[in-house]
Amino acid sequence: MSIPRLKSYLSIFATVLVLGQAVTAQAVELPDFTQLVEQASPAVVNISTTQKLPDRKVSGQMPDLDGLPPALREFFERGMPQQRSPRGDRQREAQSLGSGFIISPDGYILTNNHVIADADEILVRLADRSELKAKLIGTDTRSDVALLKIEGKDLPVLKLGKSQDLKAGQWVVAIGSPFGFDHTVTQGIVSAIGRSLPNENYVPFIQTDVPINPGNSGGPLFNLNGEVVGINSQIYTRSGGFMGVSFAIPIDVAMDVSNQLKSGGKVSRGWLGVVIQEVNKDLAESFGLEKPAGALVAQIQDDGPAAKGGLQVGDVILSMNGQPIVMSADLPHLVGALKEGAKANLEVIREGKRKNVELTVGAIPDEGKELDAASPKSGVETNSNRLGVAVADLTAEQKKTLDLKGGVVIKEVQDGPASLIGLQPNDVITHLNNQAISDSKEFAEIAKALPKNRSVSMRVLRQNRASFITFKLAE
Repeated sequence: MSIPRLKSYLSIFATVLVLGQAVTAQAVELPDFTQLVEQASPAVVNISTTQKLPDRKVSGQMPDLDGLPPALREFFERGMPQQRSPRGDRQREAQSLGSGFIISPDGYILTNNHVIADADEILVRLADRSELKAKLIGTDTRSDVALLKIEGKDLPVLKLGKSQDLKAGQWVVAIGSPFGFDHTVTQGIVSAIGRSLPNENYVPFIQTDVPINPGNSGGPLFNLNGEVVGINSQIYTRSGGFMGVSFAIPIDVAMDVSNQLKSGGKVSRGWLGVVIQEVNKDLAESFGLEKPAGALVAQIQDDGPAAKGGLQVGDVILSMNGQPIVMSADLPHLVGALKEGAKANLEVIREGKRKNVELTVGAIPDEGKELDAASPKSGVETNSNRLGVAVADLTAEQKKTLDLKGGVVIKEVQDGPASLIGLQPNDVITHLNNQAISDSKEFAEIAKALPKNRSVSMRVLRQNRASFITFKLAE
């Protein structure tokens, strides 16, 4: 090998060695959380609750355990209920355990609603091991936030950050009491933001890979500046313990709830009065959208804000007040953050054309009263064998009960596309191929003209809830 070439190789080797050392140096420079933990821990508390439950009476005679081997007798004795006292007024106490943190020097504490739900007594244990009884100021089940108050002054408090500034990949730290181990510190990164969970429509959760276990609930989630950015709330698990997926309530949401609970005892949220669903690939094709996006309006509350503002069933909401709706779950987050009387400017796709609809936001009703309807009754039967269903016209009473101008009720599901997509007797069909149906005759005409090998949408009302489904007719 020539000397010039050897020098070239040596130069390359030296460069790679230096780069490798630099990468190694960066790799070992992980964040040090000691100062954060020292400063924050005094304001993190352990929360325990007790709930008095009526004692159950012991029925029947106690079995005779004499003559059994000692180990077997002990096993049965452990499993047997205790005898009641002659007075018959003893009570058992159910206990729960969680975490919380102090947000004001005079003793206001944030935690999860599920930590203190149905409690008869709430005890807060501070970092110095002292215990104080807490007063429940208010709870909000929709966000799973609870506000407590203990007596004190000049208590240690935590700094509050802005969860809206979080980005996926950032380091975060949790402090709490998993399994009762006070002031346990765990760390990880933000996995995603704005996550929606089933039956949790009003919280855009922060997803992390921070180890969170039972007992961590209600504890703080910190950024590297030592600021609280969330309340650890839920885990995804198949084993009962941490599996790498944890969820926290954004502190921006929690503080808005806290301030409302403190001032008025309840939380007000914006409401449109609609049932929405996700726009998948087939629905996007059937509505003429370029890609799956937005929130499809499947049902509208009579006399609700959406109905008064001119929103229609079948509209696909693409944005609200300039903020895009990528997933349907984005809409409840945005609407819920508004107050009653606020304006909501919606960009929608209606019959293939973009349109702006301005609504005045209402206040969300009590839980379970968002939408009310009733089940359909029988009618005169007609057939439409192309889809494989026997349908009937809606009676005047059914239209009034369901608040419909038209539609058909399924009397029988035969072999064909209807069976494949899961239609059932008593389902009400109100729209087919983006067209409103007035009666069974119009239904048959629209069904006869349906295109082949293309996604077709159908709006179905089942047990008071409406949704759009799609299917394809083969050649």
